[in-house]
Amino acid sequence: MSGILEGLKVVAMEHMEAVPVATLWMADWGADVLKVEPLTGDMFRGLQAAHGTSTDIKLGGAEIRWTFQMFNRNKKSVALNLKLDKGREILYKLVEEADVFMSNYTPQALKNLKADYDSLSKVNPGLVYATISGYGSEGPDKDLRGYDHAAGWAHSGMQNMIGEPDAPPPRLPGGTIDRGVAAPHCLAGVLAALLHREKTGKGQEIEVSLFRSGVWAIALPIQAALIGTPMSKTPRAEEINPLYTVYRTKDGRWFQMSMIQPDPYWAPFCKALGVPELEKDPCFESMDKRKENNEELIRTIDEVMATKTADEWDPIFREAALIYSRVQTATEVTNDPQALVNDFYVDLPHPEGTFKVVATPVKFHQNPAEVKAAAPELGQDTELKLLDLGYDWEDIAAMKEQGVIL
Repeated sequence: MSGILEGLKVVAMEHMEAVPVATLWMADWGADVLKVEPLTGDMFRGLQAAHGTSTDIKLGGAEIRWTFQMFNRNKKSVALNLKLDKGREILYKLVEEADVFMSNYTPQALKNLKADYDSLSKVNPGLVYATISGYGSEGPDKDLRGYDHAAGWAHSGMQNMIGEPDAPPPRLPGGTIDRGVAAPHCLAGVLAALLHREKTGKGQEIEVSLFRSGVWAIALPIQAALIGTPMSKTPRAEEINPLYTVYRTKDGRWFQMSMIQPDPYWAPFCKALGVPELEKDPCFESMDKRKENNEELIRTIDEVMATKTADEWDPIFREAALIYSRVQTATEVTNDPQALVNDFYVDLPHPEGTFKVVATPVKFHQNPAEVKAAAPELGQDTELKLLDLGYDWEDIAAMKEQGVIL
Protein backbone atom coordinates (compact mmCIF):
# COMPACT_ATOMS: atom_id res chain seq x y z
CA MET A 1 0.00 0.00 0.00
CA SER A 2 1.39 3.41 -0.95
CA GLY A 3 2.13 6.12 1.58
CA ILE A 4 -0.19 9.11 1.64
CA LEU A 5 2.58 11.43 0.35
CA GLU A 6 3.94 9.06 -2.28
CA GLY A 7 5.24 10.95 -5.30
CA LEU A 8 6.10 14.10 -3.34
CA LYS A 9 9.73 15.16 -3.79
CA VAL A 10 11.45 16.96 -0.93
CA VAL A 11 14.96 18.42 -0.88
CA ALA A 12 16.19 19.18 2.64
CA MET A 13 19.28 21.10 3.73
CA GLU A 14 18.93 20.10 7.34
CA HIS A 15 20.84 19.32 10.48
CA MET A 16 20.17 18.25 14.07
CA GLU A 17 16.42 17.87 14.74
CA ALA A 18 13.90 20.56 13.79
CA VAL A 19 13.68 20.16 10.00
CA PRO A 20 14.94 16.54 10.04
CA VAL A 21 11.92 15.64 12.19
CA ALA A 22 9.51 17.41 9.83
CA THR A 23 11.00 15.61 6.82
CA LEU A 24 11.05 12.34 8.78
CA TRP A 25 7.28 12.52 9.09
CA MET A 26 7.06 13.12 5.35
CA ALA A 27 9.43 10.24 4.59
CA ASP A 28 7.48 7.85 6.82
CA TRP A 29 4.34 8.97 5.01
CA GLY A 30 5.79 8.04 1.62
CA ALA A 31 7.52 11.20 0.35
CA ASP A 32 10.88 10.96 -1.44
CA VAL A 33 13.15 12.94 0.91
CA LEU A 34 16.65 13.82 -0.29
CA LYS A 35 18.95 15.03 2.47
CA VAL A 36 21.59 17.45 1.12
CA GLU A 37 24.58 17.41 3.48
CA PRO A 38 27.91 19.21 3.52
CA LEU A 39 30.94 17.01 2.89
CA THR A 40 31.43 16.87 6.67
CA GLY A 41 27.87 15.61 7.17
CA ASP A 42 24.93 16.64 9.32
CA MET A 43 26.38 17.59 12.72
CA PHE A 44 23.88 15.20 14.33
CA ARG A 45 25.93 12.31 12.94
CA GLY A 46 28.61 13.29 15.46
CA LEU A 47 26.44 13.44 18.60
CA GLN A 48 27.93 10.87 20.98
CA ALA A 49 25.81 11.28 24.11
CA ALA A 50 22.53 12.82 25.21
CA HIS A 51 21.32 13.38 28.78
CA GLY A 52 23.91 11.02 30.20
CA THR A 53 23.36 8.13 27.83
CA SER A 54 25.32 6.96 24.80
CA THR A 55 23.79 7.60 21.39
CA ASP A 56 25.29 4.38 20.02
CA ILE A 57 23.80 0.90 20.08
CA LYS A 58 25.63 -2.33 19.28
CA LEU A 59 23.88 -4.03 16.41
CA GLY A 60 25.31 -7.01 14.57
CA GLY A 61 28.98 -6.29 14.05
CA ALA A 62 28.76 -2.52 14.27
CA GLU A 63 27.90 0.40 16.52
CA ILE A 64 24.89 2.30 15.21
CA ARG A 65 24.08 5.90 16.15
CA TRP A 66 20.44 5.42 17.07
CA THR A 67 19.70 9.15 17.38
CA PHE A 68 20.63 9.78 13.77
CA GLN A 69 18.77 6.66 12.64
CA MET A 70 15.61 7.75 14.44
CA PHE A 71 15.28 11.09 12.66
CA ASN A 72 16.73 10.22 9.25
CA ARG A 73 15.26 6.86 8.36
CA ASN A 74 13.60 6.45 4.97
CA LYS A 75 15.74 9.28 3.49
CA LYS A 76 18.46 9.48 0.87
CA SER A 77 21.68 11.45 1.22
CA VAL A 78 23.82 13.44 -1.21
CA ALA A 79 26.95 15.25 -0.01
CA LEU A 80 27.70 18.53 -1.79
CA ASN A 81 30.09 21.42 -1.32
CA LEU A 82 27.67 24.29 -1.81
CA LYS A 83 30.42 26.88 -1.47
CA LEU A 84 31.48 25.92 -4.99
CA ASP A 85 29.55 26.91 -8.09
CA LYS A 86 29.46 23.31 -9.27
CA GLY A 87 27.88 22.22 -5.98
CA ARG A 88 25.19 24.88 -6.28
CA GLU A 89 24.58 23.83 -9.87
CA ILE A 90 23.73 20.34 -8.61
CA LEU A 91 21.50 21.74 -5.87
CA TYR A 92 19.59 23.82 -8.42
CA LYS A 93 19.04 20.76 -10.62
CA LEU A 94 17.67 18.89 -7.60
CA VAL A 95 15.41 21.80 -6.66
CA GLU A 96 14.16 22.09 -10.22
CA GLU A 97 12.63 18.60 -9.84
CA ALA A 98 11.40 19.09 -6.28
CA ASP A 99 8.02 20.00 -4.83
CA VAL A 100 9.37 21.17 -1.48
CA PHE A 101 12.63 22.63 -0.16
CA MET A 102 13.18 22.68 3.61
CA SER A 103 16.06 23.92 5.75
CA ASN A 104 17.01 24.91 9.28
CA TYR A 105 20.25 26.63 8.32
CA THR A 106 20.38 30.23 9.51
CA PRO A 107 18.85 32.79 7.13
CA GLN A 108 22.28 34.32 6.54
CA ALA A 109 23.86 30.94 5.78
CA LEU A 110 21.16 30.20 3.19
CA LYS A 111 21.72 33.58 1.61
CA ASN A 112 25.50 33.08 1.54
CA LEU A 113 25.04 29.70 -0.16
CA LYS A 114 22.55 31.21 -2.62
CA ALA A 115 19.94 28.79 -1.33
CA ASP A 116 17.55 31.48 -0.10
CA TYR A 117 13.98 31.72 -1.42
CA ASP A 118 14.78 34.40 -3.98
CA SER A 119 17.48 32.20 -5.51
CA LEU A 120 15.61 28.89 -5.50
CA SER A 121 12.23 30.28 -6.59
CA LYS A 122 13.90 31.46 -9.78
CA VAL A 123 14.91 27.87 -10.44
CA ASN A 124 11.46 26.52 -9.55
CA PRO A 125 8.65 29.14 -9.31
CA GLY A 126 6.21 26.57 -7.95
CA LEU A 127 8.51 25.55 -5.13
CA VAL A 128 7.19 25.34 -1.55
CA TYR A 129 10.11 26.69 0.45
CA ALA A 130 10.11 26.26 4.24
CA THR A 131 12.64 27.17 6.91
CA ILE A 132 12.95 26.83 10.67
CA SER A 133 15.31 29.28 12.35
CA GLY A 134 16.04 30.14 15.95
CA TYR A 135 14.47 33.58 16.06
CA GLY A 136 13.06 34.43 12.62
CA SER A 137 14.39 36.30 9.60
CA GLU A 138 13.86 39.83 10.92
CA GLY A 139 14.90 41.75 14.01
CA PRO A 140 17.99 42.08 16.22
CA ASP A 141 18.25 38.33 16.89
CA LYS A 142 17.76 37.12 13.32
CA ASP A 143 21.35 35.92 12.94
CA LEU A 144 21.60 34.22 16.32
CA ARG A 145 21.86 30.46 16.31
CA GLY A 146 19.29 29.01 18.63
CA TYR A 147 18.83 25.42 19.68
CA ASP A 148 15.52 24.68 21.30
CA HIS A 149 16.88 24.96 24.86
CA ALA A 150 17.69 28.60 24.20
CA ALA A 151 15.32 29.96 21.55
CA GLY A 152 12.29 27.74 22.11
CA TRP A 153 12.43 26.94 25.82
CA ALA A 154 14.16 29.81 27.62
CA HIS A 155 13.55 32.78 25.33
CA SER A 156 9.85 32.06 24.85
CA GLY A 157 9.10 32.18 28.58
CA MET A 158 8.22 28.49 28.77
CA GLN A 159 11.11 27.62 31.07
CA ASN A 160 10.04 30.34 33.47
CA MET A 161 6.52 28.90 33.76
CA ILE A 162 7.58 25.42 34.90
CA GLY A 163 8.54 24.22 38.37
CA GLU A 164 8.34 25.65 41.86
CA PRO A 165 8.71 29.45 42.15
CA ASP A 166 12.06 29.51 43.97
CA ALA A 167 13.63 26.49 42.24
CA PRO A 168 16.22 26.81 39.44
CA PRO A 169 14.62 26.89 35.97
CA PRO A 170 14.22 23.23 34.93
CA ARG A 171 15.81 21.77 31.83
CA LEU A 172 13.85 19.85 29.24
CA PRO A 173 15.01 16.89 27.16
CA GLY A 174 16.94 18.26 24.18
CA GLY A 175 14.91 18.67 21.01
CA THR A 176 11.50 18.80 22.70
CA ILE A 177 10.54 22.09 21.04
CA ASP A 178 12.10 20.90 17.76
CA ARG A 179 10.15 17.65 17.67
CA GLY A 180 6.92 18.55 19.40
CA VAL A 181 6.25 22.11 18.26
CA ALA A 182 8.41 23.63 15.51
CA ALA A 183 8.57 20.57 13.24
CA PRO A 184 4.78 20.02 13.24
CA HIS A 185 4.23 23.76 12.69
CA CYS A 186 6.52 23.67 9.67
CA LEU A 187 4.95 20.52 8.29
CA ALA A 188 1.45 21.98 8.64
CA GLY A 189 2.56 25.04 6.70
CA VAL A 190 4.11 22.94 3.95
CA LEU A 191 1.00 20.83 3.51
CA ALA A 192 -1.22 23.93 3.41
CA ALA A 193 1.10 25.49 0.82
CA LEU A 194 0.96 22.35 -1.30
CA LEU A 195 -2.84 22.51 -1.28
CA HIS A 196 -2.64 26.19 -2.24
CA ARG A 197 -0.27 25.35 -5.10
CA GLU A 198 -2.62 22.63 -6.31
CA LYS A 199 -5.39 25.23 -6.56
CA THR A 200 -3.35 28.16 -7.90
CA GLY A 201 -0.11 26.77 -9.32
CA LYS A 202 1.86 29.19 -7.16
CA GLY A 203 4.73 28.44 -4.82
CA GLN A 204 5.08 29.71 -1.29
CA GLU A 205 7.72 30.76 1.25
CA ILE A 206 7.07 29.52 4.78
CA GLU A 207 8.91 30.65 7.89
CA VAL A 208 8.87 29.02 11.33
CA SER A 209 11.10 29.86 14.30
CA LEU A 210 11.81 28.04 17.54
CA PHE A 211 11.11 31.25 19.45
CA ARG A 212 7.69 31.76 17.89
CA SER A 213 6.77 28.08 18.22
CA GLY A 214 7.68 28.24 21.90
CA VAL A 215 5.49 31.31 22.34
CA TRP A 216 2.57 29.49 20.73
CA ALA A 217 3.15 26.46 22.97
CA ILE A 218 2.50 28.67 26.02
CA ALA A 219 -0.02 30.94 24.30
CA LEU A 220 -2.28 31.04 27.38
CA PRO A 221 0.21 32.76 29.73
CA ILE A 222 1.50 34.90 26.86
CA GLN A 223 -2.05 36.05 26.09
CA ALA A 224 -2.63 36.78 29.76
CA ALA A 225 0.49 38.95 29.75
CA LEU A 226 -0.68 40.71 26.58
CA ILE A 227 -3.86 41.88 28.28
CA GLY A 228 -2.04 42.94 31.43
CA THR A 229 -2.87 40.05 33.76
CA PRO A 230 0.32 37.95 33.78
CA MET A 231 0.15 34.49 35.28
CA SER A 232 2.54 33.45 38.02
CA LYS A 233 3.97 30.14 39.11
CA THR A 234 2.11 28.66 42.04
CA PRO A 235 3.79 26.42 44.61
CA ARG A 236 2.36 22.93 44.57
CA ALA A 237 1.24 23.30 48.17
CA GLU A 238 -0.79 26.41 47.25
CA GLU A 239 -2.56 25.18 44.10
CA ILE A 240 -6.00 26.83 44.12
CA ASN A 241 -7.63 23.66 42.76
CA PRO A 242 -6.30 20.76 44.87
CA LEU A 243 -7.73 18.29 42.33
CA TYR A 244 -5.37 19.67 39.70
CA THR A 245 -1.89 19.03 41.06
CA VAL A 246 0.56 16.23 41.85
CA TYR A 247 0.68 13.95 44.89
CA ARG A 248 3.34 11.54 46.10
CA THR A 249 2.65 7.95 47.06
CA LYS A 250 4.08 5.70 49.77
CA ASP A 251 6.75 4.33 47.40
CA GLY A 252 7.86 7.76 46.20
CA ARG A 253 5.94 7.80 42.93
CA TRP A 254 3.79 10.72 41.77
CA PHE A 255 0.28 11.03 40.42
CA GLN A 256 -0.98 13.96 38.36
CA MET A 257 -4.58 14.76 39.21
CA SER A 258 -6.20 16.59 36.29
CA MET A 259 -9.76 17.37 37.28
CA ILE A 260 -9.98 20.92 35.93
CA GLN A 261 -13.70 21.02 36.78
CA PRO A 262 -13.50 19.54 40.27
CA ASP A 263 -17.10 19.62 41.47
CA PRO A 264 -18.34 16.57 39.49
CA TYR A 265 -15.37 14.58 40.79
CA TRP A 266 -15.28 15.74 44.38
CA ALA A 267 -17.51 12.97 45.81
CA PRO A 268 -15.88 10.06 43.93
CA PHE A 269 -12.44 11.52 44.71
CA CYS A 270 -13.16 11.56 48.44
CA LYS A 271 -14.56 8.03 48.26
CA ALA A 272 -11.53 6.77 46.31
CA LEU A 273 -9.18 8.25 48.90
CA GLY A 274 -11.12 6.46 51.63
CA VAL A 275 -12.13 9.73 53.33
CA PRO A 276 -15.80 10.18 52.29
CA GLU A 277 -16.35 12.51 55.25
CA LEU A 278 -14.39 15.21 53.41
CA GLU A 279 -17.18 15.56 50.85
CA LYS A 280 -19.55 17.32 53.25
CA ASP A 281 -16.88 18.99 55.36
CA PRO A 282 -17.86 22.70 55.57
CA CYS A 283 -14.26 23.66 54.73
CA PHE A 284 -14.24 21.73 51.47
CA GLU A 285 -17.83 21.12 50.34
CA SER A 286 -17.71 23.55 47.40
CA MET A 287 -15.20 24.69 44.85
CA ASP A 288 -14.99 28.10 46.51
CA LYS A 289 -14.44 26.53 49.93
CA ARG A 290 -11.70 24.23 48.59
CA LYS A 291 -10.05 27.26 47.01
CA GLU A 292 -10.27 29.17 50.27
CA ASN A 293 -8.82 26.27 52.30
CA ASN A 294 -6.61 24.82 49.59
CA GLU A 295 -3.40 24.49 51.61
CA GLU A 296 -5.13 22.58 54.40
CA LEU A 297 -6.81 20.27 51.87
CA ILE A 298 -3.56 19.60 50.01
CA ARG A 299 -1.85 18.67 53.28
CA THR A 300 -4.71 16.27 54.04
CA ILE A 301 -4.55 14.66 50.61
CA ASP A 302 -0.74 14.40 50.90
CA GLU A 303 -1.13 12.42 54.11
CA VAL A 304 -3.69 10.05 52.59
CA MET A 305 -1.74 9.52 49.36
CA ALA A 306 1.34 8.57 51.39
CA THR A 307 -0.50 5.57 52.88
CA LYS A 308 -0.51 3.49 49.67
CA THR A 309 1.85 2.68 46.83
CA ALA A 310 1.31 3.76 43.24
CA ASP A 311 0.30 0.22 42.27
CA GLU A 312 -2.34 0.25 45.02
CA TRP A 313 -3.75 3.66 44.09
CA ASP A 314 -3.88 3.10 40.33
CA PRO A 315 -6.79 0.60 40.22
CA ILE A 316 -8.67 2.62 42.85
CA PHE A 317 -8.51 5.80 40.78
CA ARG A 318 -9.36 3.90 37.61
CA GLU A 319 -12.41 2.34 39.25
CA ALA A 320 -13.56 5.79 40.41
CA ALA A 321 -13.21 7.13 36.82
CA LEU A 322 -11.02 10.01 37.96
CA ILE A 323 -8.97 12.06 35.49
CA TYR A 324 -5.41 11.30 36.50
CA SER A 325 -2.17 9.65 35.46
CA ARG A 326 0.81 8.13 37.12
CA VAL A 327 3.95 10.13 36.29
CA GLN A 328 5.71 7.51 34.21
CA THR A 329 9.37 7.00 33.41
CA ALA A 330 10.53 6.68 29.81
CA THR A 331 11.16 2.97 30.36
CA GLU A 332 7.61 2.50 31.62
CA VAL A 333 6.27 4.25 28.53
CA THR A 334 8.13 1.82 26.25
CA ASN A 335 6.21 -1.02 27.90
CA ASP A 336 2.88 0.77 28.33
CA PRO A 337 0.11 -1.56 27.05
CA GLN A 338 -1.78 1.39 25.58
CA ALA A 339 1.30 2.48 23.61
CA LEU A 340 2.01 -1.06 22.42
CA VAL A 341 -1.50 -1.85 21.20
CA ASN A 342 -1.57 1.44 19.26
CA ASP A 343 1.77 0.79 17.55
CA PHE A 344 3.75 3.65 19.06
CA TYR A 345 6.96 1.78 18.21
CA VAL A 346 8.02 0.17 14.94
CA ASP A 347 10.94 -1.91 13.70
CA LEU A 348 13.70 -0.10 11.84
CA PRO A 349 15.36 -2.40 9.31
CA HIS A 350 19.12 -1.85 9.34
CA PRO A 351 21.74 -3.87 7.44
CA GLU A 352 23.22 -4.88 10.82
CA GLY A 353 19.87 -5.89 12.33
CA THR A 354 16.54 -4.53 13.52
CA PHE A 355 15.69 -2.32 16.46
CA LYS A 356 12.64 -0.43 17.70
CA VAL A 357 12.13 3.27 17.00
CA VAL A 358 9.36 5.70 17.88
CA ALA A 359 6.74 5.91 15.13
CA THR A 360 5.41 9.19 13.79
CA PRO A 361 2.31 10.15 15.80
CA VAL A 362 -0.36 10.46 13.08
CA LYS A 363 -2.12 7.23 12.18
CA PHE A 364 -3.48 6.89 8.65
CA HIS A 365 -5.82 3.91 8.56
CA GLN A 366 -6.07 3.58 4.78
CA ASN A 367 -2.46 4.57 3.94
CA PRO A 368 -0.39 3.82 7.04
CA ALA A 369 3.07 5.23 7.58
CA GLU A 370 5.92 2.80 7.07
CA VAL A 371 9.57 2.53 8.05
CA LYS A 372 11.20 0.99 5.00
CA ALA A 373 14.88 1.84 5.31
CA ALA A 374 17.57 2.85 7.76
CA ALA A 375 19.13 6.31 7.71
CA PRO A 376 21.59 6.75 4.83
CA GLU A 377 25.34 6.84 5.12
CA LEU A 378 26.79 10.25 4.32
CA GLY A 379 26.47 10.83 0.58
CA GLN A 380 25.47 7.25 -0.16
CA ASP A 381 23.07 8.31 -2.93
CA THR A 382 25.22 11.03 -4.49
CA GLU A 383 26.45 9.11 -7.51
CA LEU A 384 23.10 7.59 -8.42
CA LYS A 385 21.39 10.96 -8.08
CA LEU A 386 23.97 12.64 -10.29
CA LEU A 387 23.49 9.97 -12.93
CA ASP A 388 19.74 10.62 -12.77
CA LEU A 389 20.44 14.32 -13.34
CA GLY A 390 22.36 13.56 -16.52
CA TYR A 391 25.97 13.61 -15.30
CA ASP A 392 28.24 10.77 -16.42
CA TRP A 393 30.96 8.87 -14.59
CA GLU A 394 33.65 11.15 -15.99
CA ASP A 395 31.81 14.16 -14.58
CA ILE A 396 31.46 12.44 -11.22
CA ALA A 397 35.16 11.57 -11.05
CA ALA A 398 36.10 15.16 -11.89
CA MET A 399 33.78 16.56 -9.22
CA LYS A 400 35.31 14.26 -6.61
CA GLU A 401 38.76 15.55 -7.49
CA GLN A 402 37.53 19.15 -7.29
CA GLY A 403 36.01 18.61 -3.83
CA VAL A 404 32.43 19.18 -5.04
CA ILE A 405 31.23 15.78 -3.82
CA LEU A 406 32.62 12.98 -1.66
